[in-house]
Amino acid sequence: MALTLYVETERWRAHQQSVIQQFPGLVPVCKGNGYGFGHERLAEEVTRFGSDVLAVGTTYEAARTKDYFSGDLLVLTPFRKNEEPVPLPDRVIRSVSSVEGVGLMRGARIVIEVMSSMRRHGVTEQDLPHLHAAIDEVRLEGFAIHLPLDRPDGSDAVDEVLTWMDRLRAARLPLDTMFVSHLQPEEFARLQEQFPRTRFRARIGTRLWLGDHEATAYRGSVLDVTPVTKGERFGYRQQKSAGDGWLAVVAGGTSHGVGLESPKALHGMTDRAKGVARAGLATVNRNLSPFVWGGKQRWFAEPPHMQVSILFIPSDAPEPRVGDELVAHLRHTTTMVDRTVDR
Repeated sequence: MALTLYVETERWRAHQQSVIQQFPGLVPVCKGNGYGFGHERLAEEVTRFGSDVLAVGTTYEAARTKDYFSGDLLVLTPFRKNEEPVPLPDRVIRSVSSVEGVGLMRGARIVIEVMSSMRRHGVTEQDLPHLHAAIDEVRLEGFAIHLPLDRPDGSDAVDEVLTWMDRLRAARLPLDTMFVSHLQPEEFARLQEQFPRTRFRARIGTRLWLGDHEATAYRGSVLDVTPVTKGERFGYRQQKSAGDGWLAVVAGGTSHGVGLESPKALHGMTDRAKGVARAGLATVNRNLSPFVWGGKQRWFAEPPHMQVSILFIPSDAPEPRVGDELVAHLRHTTTMVDRTVDR
């Protein structure tokens, strides 16, 4: 009995193909926990649909993934001076975000990242004249720009890319290939129309693997069920039961990512009010679990354990049975499952 990721395989792969058609030359991204599927599984999928390159997050991920994927591996984290050396094959391409970094990568295959409105890393417009001599010593695979997801100022993503294309052209730097991120299909098409001699390659992870929410589902198996009455003590901290019902021990705990949540950017008063309400409930040990039973998300009876969660199921809900599976609303990028089942 396990925390399981169920995949409607045909539907999932059909979605992959729809994204590939919208972004010709797409570079699939597999980083972190492999978007919940794992690096090995996604490398198999990329091999299946025939991409020549797979993007990973770090050199450590490249070292692990090289045995699963035979094409080129693009490391998205930029090279840093004095970083720990990781043995990698020649088919690994490094991202570089500074003139100094380009100079230190003599003989290597590299992609040069430019500074976007993300303000995260990248060469600046002032750096461009200094790149000429540096790129003669490397095998330049292209330039890259990483764009923000939201644009509250109303600016245009295509205009930002075109501005950088004009800068690179004015500096007489090669415009053969440009890697881009976070563009809509129509924006990607506009770029290709504006610069037909440049090959634009969209680096895509979330949209590719997780864009069809109905193609995947997490479920946790019920391992044990114990009846409790109101006021009865239970658990590590011997808390009192809030009412009559059952304690359901469900597969899925902190080692799986259950109970872990990344910070959210809140927009508007409604989102903020919900955040305040959740925080208030947490102060009295009321935390909503990701598990659903009887059509409702159920409360943790106590904080999740390493491999299981204990839920309080009230007496007005159907009685859970050992072997039942509860749907779990989990974030793919923070979840590690016991098994993946294709259907």
